[in-house]
Order: sequence, then C-alpha cells, then structure tokens
Amino acid sequence: MLAGIAIEDRKLWRLIRDLSDAQEEIFGLRLFEAYGSEAKAQKLLKKKVFTHAAQMPAFPPDQRQTLAREILQDGTAVSRERLTALAQAKLAYVDRALDISRKAKAQAFASIVPQMAPRPAGGMLRKDYAYLFERFFYFLNSQPADPMGYVVFDELDKSASHILLNQVSEYFLKTSKGRTRSRLIIPEPFFVHSDMTTMVQVADLIAYIISWGVRLAGMHAPNRSELDSLSRKVMRLRFTQHTPGGYTNYGFKIINDLRAADDQ
Repeated sequence: MLAGIAIEDRKLWRLIRDLSDAQEEIFGLRLFEAYGSEAKAQKLLKKKVFTHAAQMPAFPPDQRQTLAREILQDGTAVSRERLTALAQAKLAYVDRALDISRKAKAQAFASIVPQMAPRPAGGMLRKDYAYLFERFFYFLNSQPADPMGYVVFDELDKSASHILLNQVSEYFLKTSKGRTRSRLIIPEPFFVHSDMTTMVQVADLIAYIISWGVRLAGMHAPNRSELDSLSRKVMRLRFTQHTPGGYTNYGFKIINDLRAADDQ
C-alpha cells in the first residue's frame, strides 16, 4: 500500500494547525508530547482500540479529555475508565482528522498492491510509485494556473531513501511519461521523518484505513467492519476527475503486478 494526500501549499499550515488544535481539544495535549512522536495509524486504529472504546458508554467530551490526558501523561495510571476514554478519544481524533482534511479540500491517492503481487527484480521505479505520480499529475493538471507539485516521502533508512531517490530521478528524467509529468511535479522529492510530521501521519491513516477497511472491485481480502464509517470518509477524500472525453480518473488504483511489461 502506497498512499498520499495532496493539499494546496497556502492551505497546508492552516490544516496542520487545525489538526494540532483537534488533538489538544480531544486529548488535552498534542500526541507528540505524549508519545514523543506523531501517533501512527496502528496505535490509533488497531482492533484493541475499538474493543476498549466499546466497553463503556461514550463519555462526554470534557470528561473524555480529562481521562485520556491522565493516562497519556502517566502510563501507570491505568483504569477501565481511562483506557475507555483514551480509545474513544483516538477514534474521535481520526474521525475529526479526516473531516478537517476534507474541509481543506485535500485529495487522497493510493496505489493498492495485493500482498502476493510480483515485484520487479531490477532497479527501475516500481509501478505503484509510477501510478501514484500519474494520479498526482492528473490532479495538478486539473487545477487552474498549472501549479507545481512537491512530493514529500516518509523517510526510509538512508540507503533505501537513496535508492528510491535515484529511481525517481531516472523515472522523471529518462522516461517519456516521467518527463511529461515533470512539467508539473518537481522531480526531486523531499524526505521527512514520519514521527515528526503531521501530514505524513494523515497519509498513514489513509493507507491503514484503505488496507483494512476500504474494498474496491478486485479487492478480495476481508475487511474490518468497525472501520466502515472511516472508510466512507476516506472514499470522499479520493481524487476523482471527469475528463471532457467522458473518462473518469480515480486517485485509488489496484496494481496486481509491480513489474514493468518487459519483465512480466
């Protein structure tokens, strides 16, 4: 699963601030303060969170915030009420984060790859990256005034990031489609630490919800029904473009084989 979210630069800081304010309102503090990093989707949406959230009736927001803050600030202060409130707060935050992103007109993209999909053996850019760039290009091309797009990746280890950087460069500089798309996409991506970056957290939430909750035609693995409401919100974030020729481009693409045609 490779997922991303696009947001206009002039709206980015407002969106980040709104997400930060939502954390303080719901948890009583920033999650970075509690965990020393931005909370990953696995921490916010694993099955145990839903189990804990449902073990007691919903707390009023003020009481939920107080109880959640207490256990975040002191992990030894465990009680049934605090665990329940924290779980309810996590789900409330994810729900709010998706709403805030939609209000900011953010657009979601994903290359969805089955676990058993064949992988390329060589050093060419994988098709899931190429398809994500393609959808990002369609999005930029549909905007007025031909805006340029910056690509920001969650940093891998140094060697893996360097390999990916070289592959992206080869794609944009040496393939005809890449050269076309470099008209609107800056060919050299940025790498950031995901545990320190709010928007990478949002992309991680989208990827997790698609993996475990969203089911498009051709996706056969069972989903987690408790994610249904969040899945619908992610689908509303999906980039959709209706072309003058009557064709529809979608931001989510299922890729059953990551190899280039010549390698298959």
